[in-house]
Formats: sequence, C-alpha cells, structure tokens
Amino acid sequence: MHNSYDTLTQLTINQQQIHLHSLDKLGAKARRLPFSLKILLENLLRHEDGRAVTKEDIDHLLNWQPDATPNKEIAFTPARVVMQDFTGVPAIVDLAAMRDAMARLGGDPKKINPLSSAELVIDHSVQVDEFGHSGAFDLNAKLEYQRNKERYEFLRWGQSAFDNLTVVPPATGIVHQVNLEYLARVVFQSEVDGETFAYPDTLVGTDSHTTMINGLGVLGWGVGGIEAEAAMLGQPISLLIPQVVGFKLEGELPEGTTATDLVLTITQILRQHGVVGKFVEFYGNGLAQLPLADRATIANMAPEYGATCGIFPIDEETLSYLRLTNRDEQQLALIEAYTKHQGMWRYDGDEPEYSDTLTLDLSTVVPSIAGPSRPQDKINLDAAGKLINEQLKAMQEKRREQNTSLPEARIVDEGGQSTDTTTEPEVLGIAQVNYKGQTFSLNDGACVIAAITSCTNTSNPSVILAAALVAKKAHELGVKPKPWVKTSLAPGSKVVTDYLKQANLLTHLEALGFNLVGYGCTTCIGNSGPLPEEISQAINKHKLVVSSVLSGNRNFEGRIHQDVKMNFLASPPLVVAYALAGRTNIDVYNEPLCQNEAGKDIYLKDLWPSVSEVKQLVDETVTKTMFASNYNNVYQGDEHWQNISTEGSELYPWQSDSTYIRHVPFFQDMTTEVPKLPHITGAKCLAKLADSVTTDHISPAGNIKKEAPAGLYLEQQGIKESDFNSYGSRRGNHEVMMRGTFANIRLRNQLAPGTEGGITRLLPDDKVMSIYDAAMEYQTRDVPLIILAGKEYGTGSSRDWAAKGSLLLGVKAVIAQSYERIHRSNLIGMGVLPLQFKAEDSHESLALSGEESFEVMGLCDNCDEVKIIATTEQGTSKEFQVDVRIDTPKEWDYYRHGGILQYVLRNMLSDK
Repeated sequence: MHNSYDTLTQLTINQQQIHLHSLDKLGAKARRLPFSLKILLENLLRHEDGRAVTKEDIDHLLNWQPDATPNKEIAFTPARVVMQDFTGVPAIVDLAAMRDAMARLGGDPKKINPLSSAELVIDHSVQVDEFGHSGAFDLNAKLEYQRNKERYEFLRWGQSAFDNLTVVPPATGIVHQVNLEYLARVVFQSEVDGETFAYPDTLVGTDSHTTMINGLGVLGWGVGGIEAEAAMLGQPISLLIPQVVGFKLEGELPEGTTATDLVLTITQILRQHGVVGKFVEFYGNGLAQLPLADRATIANMAPEYGATCGIFPIDEETLSYLRLTNRDEQQLALIEAYTKHQGMWRYDGDEPEYSDTLTLDLSTVVPSIAGPSRPQDKINLDAAGKLINEQLKAMQEKRREQNTSLPEARIVDEGGQSTDTTTEPEVLGIAQVNYKGQTFSLNDGACVIAAITSCTNTSNPSVILAAALVAKKAHELGVKPKPWVKTSLAPGSKVVTDYLKQANLLTHLEALGFNLVGYGCTTCIGNSGPLPEEISQAINKHKLVVSSVLSGNRNFEGRIHQDVKMNFLASPPLVVAYALAGRTNIDVYNEPLCQNEAGKDIYLKDLWPSVSEVKQLVDETVTKTMFASNYNNVYQGDEHWQNISTEGSELYPWQSDSTYIRHVPFFQDMTTEVPKLPHITGAKCLAKLADSVTTDHISPAGNIKKEAPAGLYLEQQGIKESDFNSYGSRRGNHEVMMRGTFANIRLRNQLAPGTEGGITRLLPDDKVMSIYDAAMEYQTRDVPLIILAGKEYGTGSSRDWAAKGSLLLGVKAVIAQSYERIHRSNLIGMGVLPLQFKAEDSHESLALSGEESFEVMGLCDNCDEVKIIATTEQGTSKEFQVDVRIDTPKEWDYYRHGGILQYVLRNMLSDK
C-alpha cells in the first residue's frame, strides 16, 4: 500500500500501540470537511494502492469544494457487508452460481468467497398468519420454518461453505436493529502483519434502510445485492465525491410529539429540498437533546428523503448508547480516543463546511402521519381526518367511474360517517360482515390493519413504551380495537419484549390484540399475512376502500396488502389509537376514538402519555442486562434452526425440482472474452409508466396471487396456494421472480389503458396479455425491449430483482426522466442501459405512444448521450437525444462486461 501523505502513525490506546492513518497530519483542509467525508478520506488513505485508489483521488477529496457538481470518482472499500434474507438469499445464490461458472471456465471456485465480514440476519420471512392471541408467535414461527425449509437449508450450507459469512437465525430481530444493538463496531480493530490497526466501521447493506446505522456515526448505505456481492468479493464501491447537505437541529421536541413525528417532518423537508445522490449530515446543538434511538429513527429513513445517507457524528450520546447495549468498555475507550484524534468527535458549536444547509427548530414539530401511498406525504394530525376524507372521496369517484353497473352505497361526510346505510349485497362502499360471532358494517375508510412493526420505530423505546401506555389506559377504560382490525406487534429485537414485560405493559398490549407475532419486518415489508376471509371477501365484493396504519417506513401502493388501497405511516401510539377508532377518516383530536361499554366517549387526550411519563419509564426499564442476555448466544438460534441439516460441499448441490433455490442463468453463456457493446435496434416498449414507479411496482415483495403468472407457475409445480409464500421469500428462484417482474397489482401501464397490474399489449399484434407472457413472446421473435418511464424511476427498496427481473424479461434499456440512485446502479450492474430524457423532454412531451420501434444510435465507450430513433408502424420517425446515465468509469467497466458479477468473475479468472 502507498502512503503518499505520510499519514501512517501510532497512538497508545488501552495500553496498546494502535496504528492508524491520521487525518490530523493533513491539517486544516481535513479539519474543515464534514464528518462523513472525513470517513471517506480515511478510507482512501488506508487503501491507496496507485490503482483503485491514487494520490489524485485523495487530492480531490482533500480539496473538496462544497458547491461543486460531483464529477470525481473515488473507490470506497467498506469494512463489512450486511444482508437480510430476502436480498441475502439471492446474493448467496449468485455466489454459488459464480463458483460453478468459475469451475466451468477453469478457475478455482474457492476464489468466490467473501474477503470481508458478511453478516446476514434472517428477518424478512416471518408472516402475520396468526394474530390477536397468545399462540400467534409460536404458530407463525412454525409456519415460517415449514415454508422456508429449503431457503434455510441453503443458508446453513452457505454459512459453512463460505468464509467470513455469519448468519443470525430467525426470531432474533430485524437486521437494522440487530446491527444497531449488536453488530456495529463504530471503530474497527484488526491485525495486519502482526500490527494492530484501527479504522472507522463502514458498510454497505442489501437493504435500503441500512442507513439506520448512520445514527451511531457509522457510514453506510443500501446497495443492490449484486453490488454487495462484488463488495464481498473485494471490489470497492464506486461513487462520485458527493455534495453534503448539513441539516441543523435546534431546540427540543414539544410535549405530545414523538420521534416518528420528527422523522416524518424531516423526510418531507428533505424530499422537497432534493437530496438524491447527496449525503445528509445532522449537526447543531439540538443533537445534545436527541437520544440515539431518535437519531437512528431519522437515519433509518434516508431512502425516504432520497439521500445516500443521513449521518450523525459521534459524541457522548453515542458512547452512552453503546454502553447501554453492552459494548465492551475497552471498545468504548478505543472509539473515544480514535474519533477525537481524527476530528470525528462532535463538540458543541461544530459547523463544518457544507454544500447547503437547512435548519429545523425541534419545537415546531407537530404530531403527524404520512400517506396514503408515499412516506414523504406528511399530514399534520389535526388536519388528517379532513384530508383523508377528501382523498377517500376522490377514490370513491374513481370507483364510480369504473363500476357504473353497481350502485354507490355510501357517501362520506366531513365527519367520516355514512349518509347511507344501504345494506343490499351488490353495492359499493359498505358491507355487512359476520365475523367471530359479531355482525357489523364495514365501510370505506375502515382501518383493517394496525401494525406496530419496522426497524424505524421498534428500535426506539420511547415510542414503543408510549404505545404500551396508550394500550394500558385503553384497557383500564374497557375499550378495544374494532373487530375488523388486524392487530400485531412485531418488535425489532427480543430486548423490546423484555422491557415491555419489565414495565408490566405487555399484558395491556395483548389485551388489545397487539400480541407478539414474530421478530421481523412483517407488515412493513408486505408480510402482513392474509386478512380474515370474511373481511377480505367483503372488501373485494363491495370494492371497499380500506386502510392500514403501521409504524413503518414504507407505504407504497400494493406493498402492505393487496386488499388495502390506503396506507398510513404513524407512530406506535397512534397505531393503537387508530385501531381503537377502526377507521382513518377521523379527526382524532376532536372526535371520540370509541365508546366504552357504558357509552362514554373516549378521546385521544384520555389515552396519550406525557413526555416525562415516557422518559421515566425508559430510564427505569431499558437496561444493559437485557442486551447482554439477548445477544449472548445470538448465532445459536432456536431448536428449529439447530435441527436443520445441511450438506457440506464446495459447490452447491442444486435441486432441479426446488421452487425456492434455482441455478440462476446469468453466467450460463458467459465466456472469458469481454463482449462488444450491444446494438439495440427494433426494440419494443414493454411498459410505459408515469412518475414515482417504485421497486415495489417493478418487483413486488408481498403475496403471490393465484391468477398471476408466478402463481400459475407454482401451481404447475404442484404447490398449493396456501404454500405460495411471498415473492420476497422466493427470490432464490428466478422462474418465480421473472414472472413477478412488473406484476404489482397497482402497476398502471399506459400501454394498456384502463388496466391495473402486470398487463401490457403485445405489439404490433395489439393483443392484451400479462407482461411476462408478452416478454416471452418477444423473446421468441428475438425482439429487444425497453421501458419508458417518468420521474424518480426505481424509488424505494434496494431491490436487485427489479433489475435482474427486467434483464431476464429481455429489457435492454430504460428511458426515464430521472432515477433513484440504487436502481440506476442496479440496472448497470445487470447490464441494462439506463438512459435519461433531456431536462425539457418526457415521453409525454415527445408524444411517444409506446407503440413505436426504438433504436439506440451512437452508443460507445464513455459516451455522455445517444440518439433515439422511434419509428411508428406507418414509417414515421421521431429522433431525440437522451443522456447515458453510466456516471463513472467503473460503471462503464461493469456495463461493458454485461454486469458487475461478470466483471468480477473475469478479473478473478485472469488472476488464476
């Protein structure tokens, strides 16, 4: 390694000589940098080799200009990779397939092995099948193991076959909370040639909410599984030196507000400001009043406000949290000494140079929710009832237009009440339901799912205990959620249930139906499980517009549940409140949530705890001992996990009849030669899409419908509908995932107007069919495909299958107005060309019908733009220029090779 700036030095910490690359030796230029860029600078100093990292790279970062447009590429080498099972399983499948390809091409399969620490937490597979009773947790766990037996056997094989891969078993917690509470080091210490080196803990993760760890001062963000695989194999992450937006926090949160209200406020502010592709760094004296759990809540939602990361500096609060979570005192001493020496420690009054700054007075934050379909659409709670009624009326109007043969039974007034009690069976908007011995009317606006879930909030004791206090007061007043509400409690770690028990509050949550259903993402990832059959039938027969309320971070269309059209993010105590109300179109400040048996009105103010009440409870009940006991044997797992047998082998023994784990076709025709750049001509449009198409729209994670192409495939394999499981759980099977691509039930393809779901028109036949079937027909005709899209294409989760599935359907290029960072990167990583309309253009402004044939002209190495020729059936052509969104030289390497994994594989073969 090189040491151009002579920064290698030694410190004595814990009576031990520690080697490090000292930023102090770089003087004022380094000191002025934002905290996050200091971490990147150290990373470059430590990895300078004259090839991947040069002295010029270090110069560019050291001389960073805050207002400069990012145009300098650097190579970031994370210390570790973190995965969850939905994204981790396909990542390990790819590595196993790479081993086979390496062997086929004459290389050493053992070279395909993580070179840095790779940690996988199984948290996305548990579904809420059972709820509302004491046996729900055990039954859901049993179903989880039954459904995922093949996947878990595969992960056990991976854990033994690959070095540096550790797996945290099911029923432990959510990956980001486990990372926060246990896995994160903050400062690494490792042995190199007999000498001890210290350096910042850094990571990338296969989940967009990896940024939660930024709350602990650890730099990391979400990447696609394919990019994470490359990082595991020693490839640095390529990025442009970013702009850094400073977000100054002042004051304190007022009475009645929660960390959830704060993060929804910040999300709205930053999304409106525009921080896509930028780092966000929080600073200001308000940080002194912000518990680390609140910081983690804010950092968690960086993908929602669009930033690459949302990081907090290290300070006394960081050490206090590490001490609470049972980190070793010697490690704490190392962290303090190292970060103070490196200028990475926060002092009051610190104000680094930033590209731009924003300020928020915490005292101005008000209670809020977000929805009905995007996290950034914050609604002040005092206006929520009226606004949701307006949204509901618009959806009712749309429903009337689409269902002219059936009468509309219900019109919502300003109070959210029905003005029509018609109960005839074939009407819209109201249904009579008999469920568990109770008969009731189920109306538009009903809240049918109330879930306390997601790493965003379950990692934060203040909001969890606030929810439990609301439940306690409701229980003591003799009120319960409405019978149509599916209630659930899915904590992010076992520590949560420990402190709920310690506070004697878990029983009150259980009394209201918020029983423990599992330790995992559940509803937030789309694993809300089935609604009771009677409820689901009523919703579908009468086309009810119903809601969910969850303490999560994602509420995109079709994500939470296929029967639910309106989804709202809220703090855990508000989740309980809406469950009691049974509807979301309610003014929770002025209307009663419910009545007790005596007919007395119960209002939100009767239930809401004070800030001091919650703080006292947190101080009294959340203890270091809980963290110590729950993480003492974190890799051991329960008896289900321990009883899984696996075959130890260098190459994975693929099973041809498996419906979970299949040999992916990405490498089957690969040769050692680098292919020529593709010439895309005669391409047809598979889907023409509007703005804000998410990775959930492209590759859903939730339930598989029987009539969907994936459902038909599984039926053909002899799988019963009850065993379909979810798209997320079957990401190790490309046959399912191909069929699931663009299969979200809320996708609206403008090529097939009036339809919803994965539908398109086969051209030029003008035949309406599923997107999958059309793609397969195009492949038989040797016709390449493109996607036309609007702004923010690929927002949401870092879902590699959104890119993988597009490739396998035959998509060669996407032309969009703008991209979310991770999806653009994933497309390149799979060899799909991301093109962007010029600023003044769109498929609407260019009057592209999507029925044209498309040719990409002038694609060559490192070109900035190409010409598109769109030709109609009548022979009329339209030409326009688009930008090539391959932004860095390294990304060009990946695209030339047909993908990032092919690039890595060929490099390893050349080194044999």
